[in-house]
Amino acid sequence: MKRISNKVVAFLLCFFILLFFPLSILSQGLPFEIESPSALLMDYETGTILFEKNPHEKLPIASITKVMTTLLALEAIEDGRIGLDEEVTVSEYAASMGGSQVFLEGGEKLPVSAILKAVVVSSGNDASVAIAEKISGTEETFVSSMNERAKELGMKNTRFSDCTGLSDEGNYSTVYDISIMSRELLKHPIFFKWSTIWLDNLEEAKNNTELTNTNRLVRFYDGCDGIKTGSTSKAKYCLTATAKRGNLRLISIILAAPTSKTRFNEASKLMDYGFANYEAIPIIRKDTLVKEHIDIIGGKEMVLSGLASEDLSLLQKKGESEDYELVNIIEEPIKAPIKRGDVIGSVLVKKDGKELDSVDILADRDIEVANIYDYFVRIILNWSSATDNKTDKTDDK
Repeated sequence: MKRISNKVVAFLLCFFILLFFPLSILSQGLPFEIESPSALLMDYETGTILFEKNPHEKLPIASITKVMTTLLALEAIEDGRIGLDEEVTVSEYAASMGGSQVFLEGGEKLPVSAILKAVVVSSGNDASVAIAEKISGTEETFVSSMNERAKELGMKNTRFSDCTGLSDEGNYSTVYDISIMSRELLKHPIFFKWSTIWLDNLEEAKNNTELTNTNRLVRFYDGCDGIKTGSTSKAKYCLTATAKRGNLRLISIILAAPTSKTRFNEASKLMDYGFANYEAIPIIRKDTLVKEHIDIIGGKEMVLSGLASEDLSLLQKKGESEDYELVNIIEEPIKAPIKRGDVIGSVLVKKDGKELDSVDILADRDIEVANIYDYFVRIILNWSSATDNKTDKTDDK
């Protein structure tokens, strides 16, 4: 009985230790603690998560909401639905927005580029509503598009109730979902035109409002060039930040920090950790020649070359071997017709026999289907070449 009793006591002791002192496996490797209730560090290029704390906890996100607002605006520009020089007429409703604003007046007109500068740099709520109305007619319709885009991106724990983040009710996300939309936003190079501004003036507006970037890391953290801050009494202090050094770009996200200083310090610490311990190794560059003399059947030409479809870098811990193997997968011969840019195969990247990633191989030119005349010319040329070779051998004797 005594032995059984001791086992029971030991079991109960272990149970209560795990219950009241849960292990934080991911944070054990960090030389510091993250006070904020939710945080994440991601490699931009590969999407690899280097650190996470409560990644799927739904929390109010305040003006981090504007990451999606900006993303939809840039996608509208890219699709040709709006232009950077088009005028935006500020409605009385947009001008009435409280919180962070750039003091736009109802009825005044500014170009889309100026409105987006106000959103990205100074987190203007009035500017956010103005661009939403420009794109969708009403904020409500725009918010519906925001939620639809979130679903398309796989943001399963996100809901937007406005385009500004002013409302804490029904407006929430997670650090994981924020990393998805932040990464998508960074695919648009024009974003950095505004996100890197520290001080400026909104000269296009009647009030010529002075703009100061709400993200202090843009000025004080080496390599930081975005993305967005947010704060309300309920959401507390939030931040999604990005920085690039060399080939490595990181995204660091903090939600519900107790103070503004904490969010910036902890985002910086996470990126410091990432830059100190990891590196991005360039493997393939876009448009690089990866395969020559690819056989073609039934075409006016008999061979073409293959080009890499995109850049590819791989994340690894500093000091690890860079012994990567590239394997071309192409089913030859390829049947004509072929258009320049058609996917004709892939390059597999392997290390120690394990497949790590791949890039499509694209055709470097158009190749039309051969006709009877092409075959006739080819026969004549082959015959002529064979005759010349025979003559050369006779002369050698």
